Amino acid sequence: MTLSPRLLKGGLVRVDPKSSRVLSVIALQYNPDTLSRTLAVQASGTGGGRDGGDRSQALRLRGAAVETIKLEAEIDATDHLEHPDANADAVHLGIHPQLAALESLVQPRADDLQRNNTLAGSGHLEVLPIETPLTLFVWSRQRVVPVRVTDLSITEEAFDVNLNPIRAKVSLGLRVLSVDDLGFDHRGGTLFMGYLRNKEGLAAKATSAPLSALGLEGI
Repeated sequence: MTLSPRLLKGGLVRVDPKSSRVLSVIALQYNPDTLSRTLAVQASGTGGGRDGGDRSQALRLRGAAVETIKLEAEIDATDHLEHPDANADAVHLGIHPQLAALESLVQPRADDLQRNNTLAGSGHLEVLPIETPLTLFVWSRQRVVPVRVTDLSITEEAFDVNLNPIRAKVSLGLRVLSVDDLGFDHRGGTLFMGYLRNKEGLAAKATSAPLSALGLEGI
């Protein structure tokens, strides 16, 4: 008997930043075919006198590059609906639960909103913004990084007879949170430093090409 390799899933994990306790795990039903990343450099100077930059700062970095991640995922209840006895929630709710789990990444809890409203109504001069759990983007063991969901777009494409969505495409925009955002003592900051050190280790494994490959004999 031939055993096929176990396919790892990408996903999102919510943890308590103080205790590191895992609160919830959202595994993508199907891994996206593509994942786009953008790194914006945090440079200290522009490096040119005409632009008003300080030449002494041209090669200095103010901090970690600001990394953003975009991906599109699909959610489909079709396979579950073929076995209704074993998937009662899919029959009665479609993919509402999966979509709601994703939306919880960008919505405060109703109880927290109610609590803040009560505090404001009781005369508290300062009501702090609601703190959410720490969200981690997991894309293999090489990429476990703290993120903030900056954009969530859902396109529902098919519905059952009760108008429950049974197929949807989800677009996710993520911003990686670095030590500049969280600090070195925060659990997310520790995870970011591990993510950065892992990249440095991977970069060290890349073979350096000779100058001759670029048509140069020396610099």
